[in-house]
Amino acid sequence: MIGPSGWVKNRFVRRLVHVVTIVKRFGISLGRAVGFLYSSVRFMTDTKPKRILVVDDEADVTELVAYHLKAKGFAVEVVNDPNSSIGAARTFLPDLVILDVMMPGLSGIQICRMLRADPKLKRVPVIFLTAKAEESDRVQGFETGGDDYIAKPFSTKELILRVQTILRRLSDATLEEPKQLQVGEIVVDTERHEVRIHGKPVDLTATEFNLLRLLMSRRGRVQTREHLLLNVWNYETEIETRTVDTHVRRLREKLGTEADWIETIRGVGYRMAERRVQEAGGGGRG
Repeated sequence: MIGPSGWVKNRFVRRLVHVVTIVKRFGISLGRAVGFLYSSVRFMTDTKPKRILVVDDEADVTELVAYHLKAKGFAVEVVNDPNSSIGAARTFLPDLVILDVMMPGLSGIQICRMLRADPKLKRVPVIFLTAKAEESDRVQGFETGGDDYIAKPFSTKELILRVQTILRRLSDATLEEPKQLQVGEIVVDTERHEVRIHGKPVDLTATEFNLLRLLMSRRGRVQTREHLLLNVWNYETEIETRTVDTHVRRLREKLGTEADWIETIRGVGYRMAERRVQEAGGGGRG
């Protein structure tokens, strides 16, 4: 059996080979490649285990998920009574929540809304686990503030990979970018993970924050829906591009008078404008 140090060493070697391949194939800068390698090693060697809260009324599901998460080094708290989930979350302060949607007494959608309303929990990523796999159900989950959606029956390997992807994305969020981004009256503090408009704080979900930050950091450049899926959700096309549109619409609603900085490029994607729409005399939200 490979010990922790051996596991990290093997992972490091694989990452190093991967970085060299990326540099050769895509011609990206060595600096960016080294940054990617550094962030990966930092994620692997973090001595403080990430905390995962699993909420599902089916004990066999939570037992299975908890077993595989613990095997990967996560600290796991399990809740089978949905009415106890918020109290458990406030005590445990998870880094990520895995949440079943269909539960008696209190649904996962309701719990997610309660998490988003709690100052200490509002930015915690949420992965929905559910037997409801219709597009309308997924859209509702994302609109509530969910970051990912996995239909039952599910692969525990895929679930673990998605958990790791979301946590790595959050861990890497402040690498190679300024601590503060500003467009018009929108100010994003990447270090504090805060957004202010006209000096007043705006509550965004983790996904909305990452979406806004990406658009602002690449201001003036068109971001295709597929590109946004890859860079915000870290998936190829498993999630419908309509998901991007839903999140952009909700983000615009929260930006209020500054919403028109986000331009719709019909048939392509979105762009954070170089100049405001009414100043530029063209374009539009669509």
